Amino acid sequence: MWKLVVGFVIFAALALFVLMKSGGDIDMSGEKHDVGAGHAEAAASSAASAPAAAASAGASAASQ
Repeated sequence: MWKLVVGFVIFAALALFVLMKSGGDIDMSGEKHDVGAGHAEAAASSAASAPAAAASAGASAASQ
């Protein structure tokens, strides 16, 4: 029984070593449920800045 445990530990360590050296993108921090958060924040910030830009353009046109 102990041979199975030692074999599994060696296999797991070898697999992690090979995956990390091959350049695989390994994230050991757990599940990520909010995958699109980076894209949504960028879209939200550009969408929020569009009305502000339009309002400032309208204010500058009205003052002329």
